[in-house]
Amino acid sequence: MSNTEHRCGWVAMMGPPNAGKSTMLNAYLGQKVAIVTPKPQTTRNQVSGILSSPDSQVIFMDTPGIHQLRGKMNKILLQTAWHTLSGADVVLVVLDGSLYVDRPGAFDKDIEPLREAILNEKRPVIVAVNKVDKFRDKAKMLPLLEKLSTLWPNAEVFPVSAMRRDGLDPMLEYIKKHLPVCEKHYPEDQLSTVPVRFMASEVVREKLFMELRQELPYNCAVEIEKWDDTGERVFVNAVIYVSRKSHKSMVIGKHGQNLKKVGTEARKELQEMLHQKVHLELWVKVREGWTEDMSFMRLLGLSSS
Repeated sequence: MSNTEHRCGWVAMMGPPNAGKSTMLNAYLGQKVAIVTPKPQTTRNQVSGILSSPDSQVIFMDTPGIHQLRGKMNKILLQTAWHTLSGADVVLVVLDGSLYVDRPGAFDKDIEPLREAILNEKRPVIVAVNKVDKFRDKAKMLPLLEKLSTLWPNAEVFPVSAMRRDGLDPMLEYIKKHLPVCEKHYPEDQLSTVPVRFMASEVVREKLFMELRQELPYNCAVEIEKWDDTGERVFVNAVIYVSRKSHKSMVIGKHGQNLKKVGTEARKELQEMLHQKVHLELWVKVREGWTEDMSFMRLLGLSSS
């Protein structure tokens, strides 16, 4: 790349749930713009992160995991992911490489929904084999890399560890070389296209995922009802919607302990993010069957249309 060329473009981050797409996005930006939990299917919306340098501006688009689950909400998540792909200059597929050793059947199942779509892709395709730090025997990684190169001969394969930032720099240089030559689309100091109110709702939802067990967090949605920034303090009222009456008491917890812990952890993170004092109030409301209510999910921003 010559010194006079400035490259800028969009990179669609695709892959199965829990492959580490959001962790990779945060690692590239050096700070958190996408929530991360150990549970799959945490990301529900397309989240963009902007990485600017003197010679380039890379706009990463993190997407919900590609999966084969049913239900209207899962349909919306898939629509969001595939819609994001349509506007990208480079396709970045992120896979959990550790599954290849621990659960090879699960790995094959993960890549199946992506197989034909990526094989026929005409744009530059990168396959990031993530979590390679979990390979005790690095020699076992070679058959996996060979398998992916055979499966997707049109793709460049990179072994990486987003958690440890291993291998991310060479992959970034490859991404830059395949972006269009053009000026930047965003100011150099802008890190994300995500509105701060949306990020606040995501922080609350992340803490719900970390605090609540089993499937309950998947039936929760968060809406910011009030946002009042006085300059010295931000007053935030957030509503946690659950799909069943029985879930409300589970979210609140005995003597309100679950809700209190979620609120405390969310407030701490919001204060670090905003560099201001935050007064956060959480409410839990029942909206029966909201995960099958398309109009309500659109109000929550869970639709790409």
